[in-house]
Amino acid sequence: MIRSILLTAMIMASGNLFSQKLKSVSYQDGSQKLNGLITSNAGKKLPGVLILPAWKGIDEEAKTAAIELEKQGYIAFIADIYGEGKIPADNESAAKSSGYYKQNYQEYQKRISLALEQLKKNGAISDKVAVIGYCFGGTGALESARGHLPVAGVVSIHGSLGRDQSRKNEALTAKILVENPADDKSVTPEDYNNLIKEMNEGNADWQIITYAHSKHTFTDPKSPDYNATMAKRAWNHTLLFLKEILK
Repeated sequence: MIRSILLTAMIMASGNLFSQKLKSVSYQDGSQKLNGLITSNAGKKLPGVLILPAWKGIDEEAKTAAIELEKQGYIAFIADIYGEGKIPADNESAAKSSGYYKQNYQEYQKRISLALEQLKKNGAISDKVAVIGYCFGGTGALESARGHLPVAGVVSIHGSLGRDQSRKNEALTAKILVENPADDKSVTPEDYNNLIKEMNEGNADWQIITYAHSKHTFTDPKSPDYNATMAKRAWNHTLLFLKEILK
């Protein structure tokens, strides 16, 4: 009983913190309304980080990352990929929705590009912008590089590494950091090797860090896969990468 009360209090406190620190930003993709979130330092001239959330849309992990990035001196914007009225309610619908954008990658790249525009409209220095993404968003981070979007670098955090192999490998100018959990069953050896091949043939500045004893959603405190030690290391690696390319 006491534990339940404490958990409820913590959830309410985190919700209040997010509402105080993050502001809603509405924007459009044609007739589709999109609702992103931006940190309270919007409007200042600072480096910017676009956050691409996991497969169920904007969640607490993305919000926490945004607030922590603001503390580091970045304007952070959390993208809405699916749009108002289309946020998945469960794993089945999330798999279907994220699968659509993975297959129709040009539409995914467009939604990311629109979010980048909002980040820059809200003060981010145009040549000092990066993309980080979790899970489905990690795939989006890689698509940002593949789509030659105007970013200095991308971080894929336990993202899907697979890609339609009928797509040609092209030059990749954005710097790439892949944070890959060692025990992620959604990443096959073939996916892993094909990504390395793609990055090498694209002459990319790339790095893959693999985290031991870590399953797919190892960075999410709400997940049974959560590995606190490795999650902290991954976040520190993200900050180090962002500092190098944006400051």
